[in-house]
Amino acid sequence: KVGWYNAILQPAFHLPYPDDTLAFVVLSTPSMFDKALKPFVNKERLKIIRDPVDQCVSHHLSRAKEKFPNQKVDVIFDYEILPSRKPKFLAQTAAHVAGAAYYYQRKDVKLDPWGKKKIYGVCIHPKYGGWFAIRGLLLFPDIQVPFLQQSAPVDCVSTEEKRIELLEQFNFHWQDGRYRDIIEVKERYSEEQKAYFATPPAERFRLLGLTEAQR
Repeated sequence: KVGWYNAILQPAFHLPYPDDTLAFVVLSTPSMFDKALKPFVNKERLKIIRDPVDQCVSHHLSRAKEKFPNQKVDVIFDYEILPSRKPKFLAQTAAHVAGAAYYYQRKDVKLDPWGKKKIYGVCIHPKYGGWFAIRGLLLFPDIQVPFLQQSAPVDCVSTEEKRIELLEQFNFHWQDGRYRDIIEVKERYSEEQKAYFATPPAERFRLLGLTEAQR
């Protein structure tokens, strides 16, 4: 429910819907790369593709909307920002309140070792660890669900030691991706997918076989 999200955030970040409005958080799993992105790029090869992942997600969420022809469905993507430069929604908070992934933050560590350093939080999924992404929100403004029960996300990094290790790795060594394997995972990105996301955006087109003219 939108109210679960708004209840833990400052008004500046609230979603402008009644508290009981139904919303879905959309995640992409490791297999998205092969099952969705590569086929999408092949199909759209002759069109201008600015950001293949964003356009692929947009394509699939538009198709999801079409499944509800009699419902109003609002879509907010993870990359959208307001004129104030604030994100349209806080993806990790949304995933946490939806019960999709646990958002580990500094406040989850009792004996904080970081002093005045800025420490960012990170979501961990009980099945995929850090090998997933939060892509967007589907909101159903005309569907109110007052009796929907909130499910807590799975606290899969439950020891103080592991939480410190997770936040250390995410904040200071995120490039090596070790934080993604803080728990044992069922599936992770393929080597090809890791290479794609490790490559600067402007050079990713080459990896997908897109030429300059197709950008």
